[in-house]
Amino acid sequence: MPKALFDFTDPSAANAWHAIDDRVMGGISRSTLRHDPAGHAVFEGNVSLEQNGGFASVRSSPGDRGLPGAQACLIELRGDNKQFKLSLLTDDGFDSPNYQASFASKGTDWQTLHVPLADFRASFRGREVTDAPPLAPARIRQVGLMIAARQAGPFELHIRRICLA
Repeated sequence: MPKALFDFTDPSAANAWHAIDDRVMGGISRSTLRHDPAGHAVFEGNVSLEQNGGFASVRSSPGDRGLPGAQACLIELRGDNKQFKLSLLTDDGFDSPNYQASFASKGTDWQTLHVPLADFRASFRGREVTDAPPLAPARIRQVGLMIAARQAGPFELHIRRICLA
C-alpha cells in the first residue's frame, strides 16, 4: 500500500515547502511551490546562470515520511519536458547529504512516474558521495525538488502527489 508523502489536492500541503535556490551561494535564480486552485501544486520559477548560479529547488519541512521496505517513489505530475531531480533526506538538517534521482515529464498530460529507490544517489552540495550508505526508506524525513543542469529560463512542474511504495 503506497504511503502519500504529499497530497497536493489538499491546499495546505504546499505550506510545508520552502525555496532553497542558488541565492545561498550568490546566484539569482528564484522558485516557489504554490497550491493551484485546480487541485495540485506548482513548482515554478526561473533559473539564471548569472553570478555562478544555475539551480532552483524547494524542500519540505522535516517530518516522519519514512516507509520501511519501500521500493519506489511515485510522482503524479505534468510538466514542460525539462529534467528535474527528486531529493530524499534522512535527517532534519538544512545542509546535509541527500539522495537524488533525476526524472523528466513527458508531454503535458498527467502521468505517474515510478522512480525506484535504488536509482537514488547520495549527493552533497551537488557532488556525489560515493561512500554513503544506501538510502534507508524507513528514515526519510524531508523531500525536495530541484531543477539544475544549466537549464536556464522559466520552468513549471505541476504535482498532484508524491508517494512511497
